[in-house]
Amino acid sequence: MPDHASAARAPRPVPRTAAQRAAAWHRLLAVTVLGFASGLPLALTGQAMQAWLSLEGLDVATIGFLSLVGLPYTFKFLWAPLMDRFELPLLGRRRGWLVLTQLALAGVLYALASTSPSDALRTFALLAVLTAFVSASQDVVIDAYRTDLLPPAERGLGSSLNVLGYRLAMIVSGGVALIWTDPSNAGTAFGWTWPQVYKLMALLMLVAAGCSALLLPRLRHAPVPRTVARHDLIGFGAVVLAVVVGVLFTDRLANPFARWLLGLVLGGSGLPPALQGKWAELLGLLIGIGFTLPLAAWAARRARFETLLSGLQSYFSQPGAGAFLAFIVLYKLGDAFAGSLMTPFLLKAMAYSPAEVGVVNKVIGLWLTIGGALLGGALMLKLGLWRSLLLFGVLQMGSNLGFWWLAVNGAGVMPGLTIPVFDWGFVHLAQATPVDGGLLMVIAFENLSGGMGTAAFVAFLMSLCNQRFTATQFALLSAFASVGRVWVGPLAGVLAESIGWPTFFLVSTLAALPALGMLWALRGSIRALEVPPGQVAADD
Repeated sequence: MPDHASAARAPRPVPRTAAQRAAAWHRLLAVTVLGFASGLPLALTGQAMQAWLSLEGLDVATIGFLSLVGLPYTFKFLWAPLMDRFELPLLGRRRGWLVLTQLALAGVLYALASTSPSDALRTFALLAVLTAFVSASQDVVIDAYRTDLLPPAERGLGSSLNVLGYRLAMIVSGGVALIWTDPSNAGTAFGWTWPQVYKLMALLMLVAAGCSALLLPRLRHAPVPRTVARHDLIGFGAVVLAVVVGVLFTDRLANPFARWLLGLVLGGSGLPPALQGKWAELLGLLIGIGFTLPLAAWAARRARFETLLSGLQSYFSQPGAGAFLAFIVLYKLGDAFAGSLMTPFLLKAMAYSPAEVGVVNKVIGLWLTIGGALLGGALMLKLGLWRSLLLFGVLQMGSNLGFWWLAVNGAGVMPGLTIPVFDWGFVHLAQATPVDGGLLMVIAFENLSGGMGTAAFVAFLMSLCNQRFTATQFALLSAFASVGRVWVGPLAGVLAESIGWPTFFLVSTLAALPALGMLWALRGSIRALEVPPGQVAADD
C-alpha cells in the first residue's frame, strides 16, 4: 500500500514568479545567441573557405592541406585551463574572455577578407589558423559560461537551443554565403565576393561582442583557482615553444628530406612532378608530427604543466582507456574522409553551381543533420547505445558509397527539381536554379546518417564522462573526436588527385571498417555503460 502520509509530506514544486520566468527565458536566449556566435566561424575555416579557394583556382591537394588550419580545435584543452584560472577586468572571468575572443575574431576575419589566397597563400593560411585558434578559444569560454549559467533543470533545453543557434550560424556562413557568391547573382544586391562575405561575418562577430558585454546575464561571483596557475602558464609556454621548434624542424629539415627520399623512390614513376611534390609534403608533415608531439610532451613534463599532465594521467589510468580513445578517433574517420573535400568535389569535379551546393549541401543538408540527430536520439531509446553505434556506423559507411555513385555516374542521371527565383531580404536568388536529383538523394542520405551517428557518438562520450571520467577528460575526449575531421584533409587531397574521385570514395568507405571492428570487440564494455550501477550487463 502506498504511504499516504509520506506522499502528503512530499515537497511540491514551487510556482515560479514572473521575474523568475523572465530570467529563465533570458538565460535560454543567451545560450542560443552564443551558439550562433560559436557556429559562425567554423565554416569560415572549413567548407566556406574551401569554396573560396576552389573559385580562386587552387588545386584539390593544396585545399586538402589547408584543412589543417582547424588544428586548434583539436588542441584547445591545452590553453583552456588558462582561461579558467585568470579573470579579465571589468566584465568578469567568463564574459570578459567572451568579449575579448569575439573582438579578436572580428579583427582576424576582417584581415582574412583583405588577403588574397592566390597571391599570398602563406599569409592567408596563417590568418586562417589564427581564426581557428580564437574560435576554439571562444568555444572553451561558451561551454564554461553555459555550464555556470544554466541550473540543472534548464540544461537539456539550453543545450538543444545552443545546438540550434550553432546550426543556424553554419547555415548562414556555409550555405547562404554560397548563394550570395553564386555567379548568377552578379550585378544584383547579393552578387557578393568572398571577401565581402568575410567582412560581413566580421561585423556579426562585432555585434556578438556587444551583446556579450551588454546583454548577457551576469554570473554569480566564484573564486578563481590559482593553485598551479604559474605552472600552467610556464607549461603552456613550453608547449607552444616546442610546437614552434617542430614547425621549424618540419620546414627546414623534414620537408627537404622527404623530397630527397621520394625523389629516389618515385623518380622513375609516371606520377607528375607536381603530384610527387604533394606526396613529399605529406611525408614531411608526418615526419614533423612524429617529431613535434614527443617534443611537446617532454616540454610539458619538464615545465610541470600540471593541469594537462594530471588530466592525461587520470584518463589513461582507467581500464581500457587506450581502446576507447582509438575508437573515438576512428568512429567518424570514414565520414571525415568523405566530407573533408566535399565542397571542391561538388564545385570542381561535379561542376555544380555554388547556389545549388549552397541550398542542397549547406541549407537542406544541415536541417537533415538536425533531423537525423533527433531521429537517432529517438531510436536509441529502443536500440540502446551499442546497437545504435553499430547501426548508425554502418549507415554512415554506406553513405560514402553514394558519393562513389555520384562520381561514377555524374549529374543528370536522376530527375531533379528547380528552385524558383526568390528574394527573402537577407538572401536573393536572381534566376531559377536546377537541383540535380542524384545530388539531393546522396546529400539527404549522408546528412541523415551522419546526424544519427553523431547523436549516438555524443551519447557515448557523455556516458564515459558521466560514469568513468571527469569533465576535464570530456574536453580531452571531444578534442580527440575532432582529430579525424582535421587531420585527414592533407591525405584526402593527395589521394583524390592520385587515384581519382571514384576510387577515393571507395577508400573512404573502407576507412570506416576498423571502427566497426573495434565496436564489435568493445561491445561488452560499451553495453556496461548503459547499465545502472549495481547491475550486471547481459552477455550475448
